[in-house]
Amino acid sequence: MTTRVVVVDDQRLIREGIASLLGIQDGVEVVGTAGDGREAVEVALRTGADVVLMDVRMPGMDGVAAVAVLSAKLPACRVVMLTTFDDQDYVVRALQAGAAGYLLKDLPSRDLAAAVKLAHAGVLPLDPAVAARLTAAVPRRTPAVALSVRETDILRLVAQGMTNREIGRELHLSEGTVKNHMSRILDRLGLRDRTQAAVYARDHGLTS
Repeated sequence: MTTRVVVVDDQRLIREGIASLLGIQDGVEVVGTAGDGREAVEVALRTGADVVLMDVRMPGMDGVAAVAVLSAKLPACRVVMLTTFDDQDYVVRALQAGAAGYLLKDLPSRDLAAAVKLAHAGVLPLDPAVAARLTAAVPRRTPAVALSVRETDILRLVAQGMTNREIGRELHLSEGTVKNHMSRILDRLGLRDRTQAAVYARDHGLTS
């Protein structure tokens, strides 16, 4: 399965470099590039991109605003933020707006391609070097209803980056059963998506 990607960065050298590096990776097709958030939305909608690699800080419409628009207009598209260490506030806002994860701009091209494919498959790409800092910025939540042992196991595996299929294989459950459990977990914890679920699990010591 080929993952169709749009690369967004206001610096031409960076976006063209990332696009070139991704373009030679197996299973990835760069279908467009953009220099700001507004153009990113236009290109993503026109190409039907599977994943958008989105710069955070850009003139005009920044990455956070673009995430919110894409989440509404192209919900099947996974937006992954490309960040630097000093982008913490921006990235938290982007996650709240619907971003699927975040990666550092100095990630090796092979790892970046792998993360793009994982995002397309529904696995959140979270750079471990930034995770602790962002976790501290996400409010702790107390579930209104306690999770079952099975739901806790699933939440822990989500935090490890497993897909529903991999979780099902690990716990001897069907993929559909895992999906149903995930829906209940998100509802009970008041979370929006797998990204927030993984951050919740990390924040509450469920990653061991």
